Amino acid sequence: MTQPQTTRYYTPQGGLPGQEELLTDRAIVTEAYTVIPRGVLRDIVTSNLPGWEKTRLWVLARPVEGFATTFAQYVVEVSPGGGADQGEIEETVQSVVFVTEGTLTLTVGGAEHVLEPGGYAYLAAGDQWSLHNRSDVKAAFQWVRKVYEPIEGYRATTFVTREQDIEPRPMPDTDGAWATTRFVDPDDLAHDMHVNIVTFQPGGSIPFAETHIMEHGLYVLEGKAVYRLNGDWVEVQEGDFMWLRAFCPQACYAGGPKPFRYLLYKDVNRQVRLDRR
Repeated sequence: MTQPQTTRYYTPQGGLPGQEELLTDRAIVTEAYTVIPRGVLRDIVTSNLPGWEKTRLWVLARPVEGFATTFAQYVVEVSPGGGADQGEIEETVQSVVFVTEGTLTLTVGGAEHVLEPGGYAYLAAGDQWSLHNRSDVKAAFQWVRKVYEPIEGYRATTFVTREQDIEPRPMPDTDGAWATTRFVDPDDLAHDMHVNIVTFQPGGSIPFAETHIMEHGLYVLEGKAVYRLNGDWVEVQEGDFMWLRAFCPQACYAGGPKPFRYLLYKDVNRQVRLDRR
């Protein structure tokens, strides 16, 4: 079934913890994975971007040599009246924008699109687009960026949709405990990245240690789980970010009482480049 209109997505609020708080948190960096818990997404680690007015962001991932190298991912907060006339400055970079809070107006290809929570836009490399908050409350979105790898006979094109309008696809033999909302057809070779939403019902699991070439960014939208990452058990909850390099073994058990849901990036559909000349 399609997602209900009441779906909520966790968005960091910033601020600083009180001086009486313990500094211990769940943040960890290893050679195979990084966990950035929501408790460390505070005001003092935000950045501003040239060309973006009344906007701040938390950088969750960027290419790091020897770790994950294919993508960048941000949490972006846009205050009323803020935004950018030119969203992307690199012509070779494609983007996915997924709105988690508030209302944003996306302009691309001469058309305006009003994006509310659950709004999703794939913005093809080379397309000019702008994004503005024309409301009187702040808005926030996940922004995933990747250099597009073109291949002859295929070209990914811009589109705008909503999570609420897409039927989740249950994974085989899981009786609906594990499902994926796919914004792009997996067989469409024009796309070299997928940014989907994965949903586990309480008690659902990935019942084997996935070990594969795809890098991942997993931003937890809702719920909690215990994740198995390269042999370690890690608790995660809504607002946490998991960043996995290629071939990091991964599995999970979803807790309750709510479903466990995350926005998932992975690189796909391209030959392994060996000659880097």
